[in-house]
Amino acid sequence: MSTDSARGQVTIEEVAAAAGVSRSTVSRVVNGSTAVSPAALEAVRRAIAELNYVPNRAARSLASRQTHAIALVVPEDTTRFFGDPFFAAIVSGINARVSRSDYVLNLFIASDDPGDKTTSYVRSGAVDGAIIVSHHTSDTFIDRIVSSVPVVYGGRPVRERPNDHYVDVDNTAGGRRATEYLLGKGYTRIATITGPLTMPAGIDRLAGFRAALADAGLEEVAVEDGDFTADGGAEAMQRILDAGERPEAVFIASDLMARGALEILHRAGIRVPDDIAIIGFDDSPVATSVTPALTTLRQPSFEQGERMASALLELLAGGNPPHAQVLPTELIVRESA
Repeated sequence: MSTDSARGQVTIEEVAAAAGVSRSTVSRVVNGSTAVSPAALEAVRRAIAELNYVPNRAARSLASRQTHAIALVVPEDTTRFFGDPFFAAIVSGINARVSRSDYVLNLFIASDDPGDKTTSYVRSGAVDGAIIVSHHTSDTFIDRIVSSVPVVYGGRPVRERPNDHYVDVDNTAGGRRATEYLLGKGYTRIATITGPLTMPAGIDRLAGFRAALADAGLEEVAVEDGDFTADGGAEAMQRILDAGERPEAVFIASDLMARGALEILHRAGIRVPDDIAIIGFDDSPVATSVTPALTTLRQPSFEQGERMASALLELLAGGNPPHAQVLPTELIVRESA
């Protein structure tokens, strides 16, 4: 009997023998990898339960130089992170997947230092991999993280490289679908409030908007950046009204920006959708908390988070997940358009 067994601690080799599989298969199951057959998965889980196996994380870390920790890096300020329902949904999805593995999740809101503290921590060997969400063209510190640990991006990377792994929603198709819906309602004078054009999501939603208008032989009435915030959406809507060319409809590239825009329209006595129709993007809780309730494009943020975590866990287990996973959006029709 091994020394571990004499102390009452079951080893990973004993689990493998009981399950009739290799040690590496047991390791993949313990670490939450999907690269295991259903039969092997069931055999390992049964052996773990029967033997009351508890992974010895400290010993594994010393032997393999793994920490079994993952960094979730969000290059935003705390106000935006805690104020935008998108982050709550995506972090919930990431955590749901990580909690089913042997890894722990460390959160870094990285905009307050220009990434230096976060980068140093990640590069020190304190984590095995990183998930990066909501990055901008100015976030050059990300390159130093990518060079040190496996990374999965939430959203298409700002500077996409052949070996990158990311999970995104089809923002271009979503922007197109939103605009086509407005066109189908008979609106021809359409404006848009975009997210930051330093972010792929902002760029892609604008591209879909413009493509739909081009197909219809139309030009936009106005394009204003609302910074993916309620205040930014309000300021952008005010700029559109101040320009004097009132649109019939506005595609607003996030529900949070739409909330700010609605406040400006209500204050100006402009009725929605009678005077101006509004369509948002996200289908976050904001969409049903405003008046009128938002017609919007639903993005599967929770699923996106789960898939990002699954892809990183597969990379850490030696697997080869898809480099690009792009999830569809869904039109949700309510009262605003």
